Amino acid sequence: MPTENTRTYDVIVIGAGPVGENVADRTTAAGLSTVIVESELAGGECSYWACEPSKALLRPALFRADAAHMPGLDPAVKGPLDVAAVLAHRDRMSANWKDDGQVEWIKSVGIDLVRGHGRLTGEREVSVATPDGETVSLRARHAVAMCTGSRAALPPLPGIEELRPWTSREATTAQQPPGRLVVVGAGVVGVEMATAWQALGSQVTLLAREDGLLPRMEPFAGELVTERLREAGADVRFGVSVVEAKRADGEDGTGGGEVRVWLSDGTELTADEILFATGRAPRSQDIGLETVGLEPGAWLTVDDSLTVTAVPGEWLYAVGDVNRRALFTHQGKYQARVAGSVIAARARGEQLDTGRWAPHSTTADIEAVPGVVVTDPPVASVGLTAREAERLGRDVEVVDYEIGHLAGAIQYRPDYRGRARILVDRNREVVVGATFVGPGVDELLYSATVAITGEVPVERLWHAVPAFPTISEVWLRLLETRRDS
Repeated sequence: MPTENTRTYDVIVIGAGPVGENVADRTTAAGLSTVIVESELAGGECSYWACEPSKALLRPALFRADAAHMPGLDPAVKGPLDVAAVLAHRDRMSANWKDDGQVEWIKSVGIDLVRGHGRLTGEREVSVATPDGETVSLRARHAVAMCTGSRAALPPLPGIEELRPWTSREATTAQQPPGRLVVVGAGVVGVEMATAWQALGSQVTLLAREDGLLPRMEPFAGELVTERLREAGADVRFGVSVVEAKRADGEDGTGGGEVRVWLSDGTELTADEILFATGRAPRSQDIGLETVGLEPGAWLTVDDSLTVTAVPGEWLYAVGDVNRRALFTHQGKYQARVAGSVIAARARGEQLDTGRWAPHSTTADIEAVPGVVVTDPPVASVGLTAREAERLGRDVEVVDYEIGHLAGAIQYRPDYRGRARILVDRNREVVVGATFVGPGVDELLYSATVAITGEVPVERLWHAVPAFPTISEVWLRLLETRRDS
């Protein structure tokens, strides 16, 4: 028979991904007793189904692409990847989907862990249905932090349940490359998984409803990625969408056969698997939001202290993807550090300062959100794009430079193709956006993030001297291009 017990803590955190772990770490370090509730694996989406496995699949492909163009290296690097070795590396990076190490860390810093599905049952109250049938009732003296993340959103396509498509989870954990893979979606997940599986031997067809890849980034980013995908053998199509898809029965009659796909332009495709990379939805459908007056399944709106604005009393927090401010692991961890500080300060009865530069304010979610798309070539961006600046009515100067002109870039790869862009606010004379495309540019991103977040005057940037010959010299060339224009 199910049993029930009640435990009281200062703080309850629902979700033991990177975000929940960081909230709990901060509150525990501040002397607040904290419990984390987790229904799957401690470590969350990033560790097992997103960042870690996807990059483990992608890095070998990118290293091969660079090495294949470097004089003096063995021609063997131009050959196919060792698929078994890459997948084994992916498995190791995902800890073989076991969370022993994460659980050990949680316990080592003094955080309690309750496994099971947690739901709000009222103000500062959470009920957890554990895998063994027990019900654990938790009460919080100060705060409950919802760190439940997001999930893949599937389109409302008739018969999609019987289709059994891939989402990002299946795409990062598959045990062998499908012979033919249709990828639906032009965003980060779509282009990264198209890059990975094409490199691992699949014949990939990438379908974009838009007229280019990576539509939220500068157009040249998507153009360069499209060029390399096509050179690698992928079929990239624009302005099309899926109107119908069906999976045939396999040899065993269980519906594991090939997939037929009908497109909006009247054409038809046949594939072994189909991946829908068409956006994210909040994991908030069954976490008890209705008990505190919120809508189940909705994104949770928060202020800059990560407090849920629609719930009175300043006790409920939403941190990470579930608040939709910036759907990146690193941004969620940043929010978690702020939320932990806020919870600790309020528990001590302090008056919060949530001004622009205060430790209790998540201003970077608005001003300087960095992101890297691990494709060939990689794309790194932070801050505004030219299109966003125009939409916001910002008076900016757009400065472009071909990275391949740099000595450091040619040393990196003789046939280097890449481009850099910065946006300079004409009124304040500071950088407000930066995009870099090309091999090795992901390591340029932090310097751009510091320049934007710190509002470093352009005249001061002239004194930040880049080492020669490195790709970071692009900063000097961008400033010179602006001066000479």
